[in-house]
Amino acid sequence: MTVTLHFHGASGTVTGSCYRVVHPGGQFLVDCGMFQGNKTVRDLNYKPFPFDPRAIDYLLLTHAHIDHAGLLPRLTHMGYRKPIWATEPTNGLLEYLLPDAAGIQESEADRETRKRARRAEEPFQPLYLIEDAEEALKLRKSIDYEKWITPGPGVRARYWNAGHILGSASIEVEVQDGSGKAIRILFSGDLGPNQKVFYEAPDAPSGYDYILSESTYGGRERQDYTLLERRTALKTEINDALARGGNLVIPTFAVERSQELLHDIGYLIKSGEISPSLVFLDSPLASKVTGVYRKYAAMFEDMELGADELFNDPRFRIVEAVDESKAINSIRGGAIIMSASGMADAGRIKHHLRNNLPRSNATVLFVGYQAPGTLGQIIQSGAREVRIHSELVPVRAHIRSLGNYSAHADHSELVAWVTKRLPAHGAVFLTHGEDEERAALKAALMHDDGLASDQVITPLLDDAFELRADGVAGVERPAERRVDMGQITVDWHNAYASFIIDLSHQLQSAPSDAQRIAVMEALKATLAGTGPVTPPLPMKTQAGDAGVLHGEPSGE
Repeated sequence: MTVTLHFHGASGTVTGSCYRVVHPGGQFLVDCGMFQGNKTVRDLNYKPFPFDPRAIDYLLLTHAHIDHAGLLPRLTHMGYRKPIWATEPTNGLLEYLLPDAAGIQESEADRETRKRARRAEEPFQPLYLIEDAEEALKLRKSIDYEKWITPGPGVRARYWNAGHILGSASIEVEVQDGSGKAIRILFSGDLGPNQKVFYEAPDAPSGYDYILSESTYGGRERQDYTLLERRTALKTEINDALARGGNLVIPTFAVERSQELLHDIGYLIKSGEISPSLVFLDSPLASKVTGVYRKYAAMFEDMELGADELFNDPRFRIVEAVDESKAINSIRGGAIIMSASGMADAGRIKHHLRNNLPRSNATVLFVGYQAPGTLGQIIQSGAREVRIHSELVPVRAHIRSLGNYSAHADHSELVAWVTKRLPAHGAVFLTHGEDEERAALKAALMHDDGLASDQVITPLLDDAFELRADGVAGVERPAERRVDMGQITVDWHNAYASFIIDLSHQLQSAPSDAQRIAVMEALKATLAGTGPVTPPLPMKTQAGDAGVLHGEPSGE
């Protein structure tokens, strides 16, 4: 029997990381993450796993971000009761992230159920419950960096610093095939940039049979990239925003991004370079996670503040209570408001956006990747109106972006990381990226490292590869994929939301009722198949959010 590698997520899309390795001694998973993005992608979370969770022997987890760990409670809901191996800091973060994700599932399912009740429809069932998250937490086992473990027969594993978030790891595994020969595989997980507060650069040995590399920023380079340049750019954005007289709203991920921003804002305040009235971190989850960061502060590198000063500036307000969160809405200017989620498609940030987007003196600053179809991406792309909590909200605020807070390596760093891990005697698989980014990274690896086209593989969802030490022995494609891959970046739900807003604007801007009727009659004729649509007025491109029912975004 050979070793077979299955790609059950993060293949053709950035989220849903999940790999299954089947070998003579059994089978195991690396990661089991939630799919995030547009509704078509999120619907994958509700479809059955393409494997029996009860047949999995154990799971190796790279890090705690929800797009890598968010379906662990779904696994336990479906009967999984085996070990989940992760670093100690990752297990500390899971203590809060998994129950929080389950709480979001339950609360948003309740909201959807109330909507359905008004239409006399059946209740909506949450993806999983808090009790499923609690069951998953019971399965955690901790592993130290750079120490071998034997999680099951015929397999050794070793974790290496990935420099991405607290506790993040690349995972090196040796899997024996049917002849007893070890197939060496390196799973990158998510890789951090070379210059990042808190962590050293990503590390791992070289020389494998197969390397799986994330490709989120393939083809993209960041500017203002040193720690000093990053803080200078943040200082400029904060001072410009405060000079406008309104609030600065920053959608931020509860894990890592919130803590990095608090550190840098605290440093800028201490050095007298900025002077906000108050700095809010409005996220119960981020508050708990910040406590985990304090616990492991001794592990951190490149901090401008001492451990005792970390997150402790007197202007900081770390908010958990609902009433205190609501009270922030009365502040009209001078405050920095950070809130989850980082892609603005769940959590308290949506309330702060609804309150501040209509204000021309307000500023919204995006500090990380915004997945296609998320509310953050729609705002960032220049929409003049967005739909939040089923209401149209005008966008008058200044919309700004800083790309240098990403927790992901950029294009050059990804190429350098793979190059240092070579040779890969079998192949390099590019995952955790959109097709355009993967194509750019593949082209660079072929050009810079001389890899052949068939040595750099971009798998699609549920593809399986039979692995031998000297190369891929066979490929199995699913008879029917769980999703139309063409709907990954732009799905019909978002197109529908955009169309409804376009139609509303066209009808409202028509000079007469007769022309409004003409537009509607033309559409009716097209739907009936009796005529083309020829709108008498120019269409205006708008967008809105297209659904709910997803967890705290991963972030980067």
